[in-house]
Amino acid sequence: MSVRGRPEVATPARTTSEDPSRLAGRLTSAVLAYLALTKPRVIELLLVTAIPAMLLAHRGSVQPLLILDTLVGGMMAAGGANTLNCVADADIDKVMKRTARRPLARAAVPKLNALIFGLVLSVGSFFWLWLTTNLLSGLLAVATIGFYVFVYTLLLKRRTSQNVVWGGAAGCMPVMIGWSAVTGTIGWPALAMFAVIFFWTPPHTWALAMRYKEDYKVAGVPMLPAVATERQVTKQILIYTWLTVLATLTLALAAGWLYAAVAVVAGVWFLAMAHQLYSGVRGGAEVKPLRLFLQSNNYLALVFCALAVDSVIALPTLL
Repeated sequence: MSVRGRPEVATPARTTSEDPSRLAGRLTSAVLAYLALTKPRVIELLLVTAIPAMLLAHRGSVQPLLILDTLVGGMMAAGGANTLNCVADADIDKVMKRTARRPLARAAVPKLNALIFGLVLSVGSFFWLWLTTNLLSGLLAVATIGFYVFVYTLLLKRRTSQNVVWGGAAGCMPVMIGWSAVTGTIGWPALAMFAVIFFWTPPHTWALAMRYKEDYKVAGVPMLPAVATERQVTKQILIYTWLTVLATLTLALAAGWLYAAVAVVAGVWFLAMAHQLYSGVRGGAEVKPLRLFLQSNNYLALVFCALAVDSVIALPTLL
């Protein structure tokens, strides 16, 4: 038909297909959002500590495939635990500036989807470790996830200022999983490595929390720097730093002279930073706790890398 004598002009049919570039962009954003739920930077701790633990367990002669299988299972476990942590903490992440860009805080991922994703990773990690290493490693992974989600996130985090002291035990488990994957048991060096990370976690976390204590106050999370004075916090940081260094020296009994030398030098450096922070607060000077937080990462990496090298070249042990 025509209108007012004009011939009807056919209009092209609208297409429902999405522009490929836009579709690719949305897919990339979704993948990055799910990856962010796993907290990749936190998973780096697994790589830094699990590999040296495995090398020490058999003094450097560990099959590369076993290391790869253990890391894959460990990363799945850590990613699952971190995702479930994001699900449980979605409400407080929204009000904290430091965490406001996390996927659930900005609604980049549906909460139900994140929950399913975390559960799939968690269950998958157990079966992966069981099938590729041994049952003990799989059970340790399950225990780690359960402790981090139910004990730390749901029970301790919002109720006590000592949350990271006890909750930090979950971050120590990669060394236990790595050791058990090689030996099928848990030896005393694994417990010594557990102690190193256990004592290292509070000064590492509290130094960061000092920088963002207002965030924790707004969110109602009683992190120690949000409920105690700076002098009290830095004193606790100093105490746990000393315990960390002593634990690294205990581990030297199972390693060689190279690790022992690095542990001593790195320990003096770490203690000097902690003492400087404490003295600065006592003297009323402006302090930079974030510096200790950043350097604590370097300290842990240095100590465990030295342990890995020492184990690979199989130097004589001190014990």
